[in-house]
Amino acid sequence: MRTFPAARAQADVDDGRKLFNKCKVCHMLEPGKNAVGPSLSGIVGRKAGSVEGYKYSPAMASSGLTWDEATLDRYLKDPKGVVPNTKMIFPGLKDDKERHDVIAFLKAEAK
Repeated sequence: MRTFPAARAQADVDDGRKLFNKCKVCHMLEPGKNAVGPSLSGIVGRKAGSVEGYKYSPAMASSGLTWDEATLDRYLKDPKGVVPNTKMIFPGLKDDKERHDVIAFLKAEAK
């Protein structure tokens, strides 16, 4: 298992909550509430393409990914680079701290 970068220790949940506004255009945090994208409730540790009731792209459905912190970090940086032909049109969060903050927020929301 890969360890998450040291910068993660300085991730800020409150900053992640603010940054999640970029994600809220397509994703909800309520369990079972899908929008343009699937619900992100409980995403950390979940198998990609597994939210019931959401129609994933064949690429995402067959990706074999599990959304651990390292995979989320790679995907949020370059979605189409990690899962070519994904339906997600978001270009990614290029800033390391922003990604770590969003991931910290997603983890905190899952508790």
